[in-house]
Amino acid sequence: MNRRGLRAIIAAVHCSAVSGCARAPSVDVLGSYFPAWLVSLAASVVLSFFVRWLLLRYRLEGDVGPLQLFYPCLILLFTCLIWLIFAR
Repeated sequence: MNRRGLRAIIAAVHCSAVSGCARAPSVDVLGSYFPAWLVSLAASVVLSFFVRWLLLRYRLEGDVGPLQLFYPCLILLFTCLIWLIFAR
């Protein structure tokens, strides 16, 4: 393979690698644009507080296992679900 062909292949690989950067999902909040993952994270923290309130109300928080692992995983679950539903 000659040098020109190798440069063409390298250029094609670079162009296909940066094609995913064409549009970043962002959300307009009061005229300022925020990344969609940041909005998803904030909403998931609010949902996790609601889940904690429900668990405390029904006295089930002691049954969920180690709380230091449960709540971060719950936030991660809600973040991924909100991201998949609203920012696709």
